[in-house]
Amino acid sequence: MQAQMLAPAAVLIVWTLIVLLWIIPARFGAIAKLKDKSALSGKRGARGSDLEGVIPDKANWVAHNHTHLHEQPTLFYAVSFILAIAGAGAIDLMLAWIYVGIRIIHSLWQILINKLPIRFALFLLSSIVLIALALRAASATLFADPTLVS
Repeated sequence: MQAQMLAPAAVLIVWTLIVLLWIIPARFGAIAKLKDKSALSGKRGARGSDLEGVIPDKANWVAHNHTHLHEQPTLFYAVSFILAIAGAGAIDLMLAWIYVGIRIIHSLWQILINKLPIRFALFLLSSIVLIALALRAASATLFADPTLVS
């Protein structure tokens, strides 16, 4: 079950990289369509955040989601590794896949539609699943029997 517990984390990493690549056409496409590029000229070492208010908001949504995929999911990666090492059970694996599924749906919602009530509900639901996983990881490590050798 240890290797299987790492699969959801690996899939979320791949999804994060897909979202990263999605930024390129979203932002560069929006920049190419700008009639007045003066807001971009003269900027040396510009950052993605410099595009806020310059290109349409929707063109930045994918970058916003990419940032979100580097926030809460980092806890998910740690919990996944802890459970994989401590010995994940079927419930842990199911919760991990549910978390990943919700995060991917959250990404698609934020990038394509971005209506806040649904986005927040998806975030809240994924947070509840992550809390359950974290509690299971804490339990698996705090109450592990040190006399058992694997």
